[in-house]
Amino acid sequence: MTQDIDPRLLRAFTAVAEELHFTRAAARLFVAQQALSRDIRRLERELGAELFLRTTRAVRPTAEAERLLPYARRVLAAHDELRAACSAEARPLLVDIGAPVGTGHRVLERARARAVGQEFVARHLSGLTGAAAEILAGRIDVSFGRVAGLDPALLAGLAQQPVRFERMAVLLPEDHRLARLEEVPLAALAGETLYAGAGNPATAEWTDLAVRLFAGRGVELAAPFPEISGKEEFSRVVRGRGWSVLASTDFLAIPGMVLRPLTAPVPLSPVSLVWRKGLRHPGLEALKEAARGLGEAGNWLEIPVESWIPDADLSLMSSY
Repeated sequence: MTQDIDPRLLRAFTAVAEELHFTRAAARLFVAQQALSRDIRRLERELGAELFLRTTRAVRPTAEAERLLPYARRVLAAHDELRAACSAEARPLLVDIGAPVGTGHRVLERARARAVGQEFVARHLSGLTGAAAEILAGRIDVSFGRVAGLDPALLAGLAQQPVRFERMAVLLPEDHRLARLEEVPLAALAGETLYAGAGNPATAEWTDLAVRLFAGRGVELAAPFPEISGKEEFSRVVRGRGWSVLASTDFLAIPGMVLRPLTAPVPLSPVSLVWRKGLRHPGLEALKEAARGLGEAGNWLEIPVESWIPDADLSLMSSY
């Protein structure tokens, strides 16, 4: 086996391993499919091992490929850091903030104000589970969300900084029986059905938090529904189905609906700043500092009396 492996071959391998489709992997790398196939065959020859089982319908990684993948990701991350360090100007940092409101949005705006010479490019993905996969694939750099709900295989490649315990809320049709209340006790939701992203694999960590919160309280989770993209489409679907929605107190304003904090106890949604392990970038440091400053000023990491948060979340947030 050769001792020096071309990073291009590792990028080809990683793309196929993550996409499980040669055409999609080639499009992701902006190369011809034939060139990608040649690179995979060359890497297999250099390693002396078959990496993928190919049929007319599917591509599956071999055991050797699964063993190689985390090492390839680390090598490529180091290679990207080296290129960035040698660049005269740092590349833009790609930051997923979920929506143009809330914790991620506020941290990004503070970082932009403080690091004027650094370019941050915002993305609006729908959940940390989906964003984590994008981070590990190198398509974005940073995201925000609940790390305790991630698959351990995803979490193993990520670093995090706890940012905030967001207070959770319920988004109600304005004519709902509970809409007149300033705060909604959790017990008052008994018998209600709430939408919490079920059916959208990118938001699995949020759905998991909802399941934990609803357990034993007589609250039902709305049936799985395909991913809803964009404020207008979200508004149309939610209002059309008459759903109430589990949310946080920082949420998009939806016409015809009202947002009410939950109480008795106060449920908390933990939010962390998340990035790929080994990432070095001045924009990341600016985001970390912005999160710390906002957190200290707003007591974002204080836990109110009579609050609710899963033990797994509290343990992960406290360990950093």
